[in-house]
Amino acid sequence: MLFLERLAEQKIQEAQARGEFDHLPGAGKPLPEEEDLPGVDPALRMAYRVLKNAGYVPEEVRLRREIAEVQQLLWHSLEDELLSSKARRRLLMLTERLGYLRGGNLMVEDRYMDRIAERLDPDKKRPAD
Repeated sequence: MLFLERLAEQKIQEAQARGEFDHLPGAGKPLPEEEDLPGVDPALRMAYRVLKNAGYVPEEVRLRREIAEVQQLLWHSLEDELLSSKARRRLLMLTERLGYLRGGNLMVEDRYMDRIAERLDPDKKRPAD
């Protein structure tokens, strides 16, 4: 064993002797099944769990959340032309970034943009690219 491993093991045994592990939540119960990431390789589950517990959010998820927020802002700012214009530019930038992350596939985002364009002006359709 390496020095640090022996030191860690010694500290654990000392804490156990003092009874620091006696009244922990779930004491005496089996460990829960790892159902939270069933499709993930078992070798990667711990790393994913550490990222999740640290509050890491994948960029695609963050972009989708921000797109939803901007869509709401756009929907509620129809009367304010300046705010609406800024929101449209932001939405376009976000969908382009998401498309880049997804390998340039903007099919889903195009449908969102079409629906937003219809809400803004039902008589105008977005021009085909």
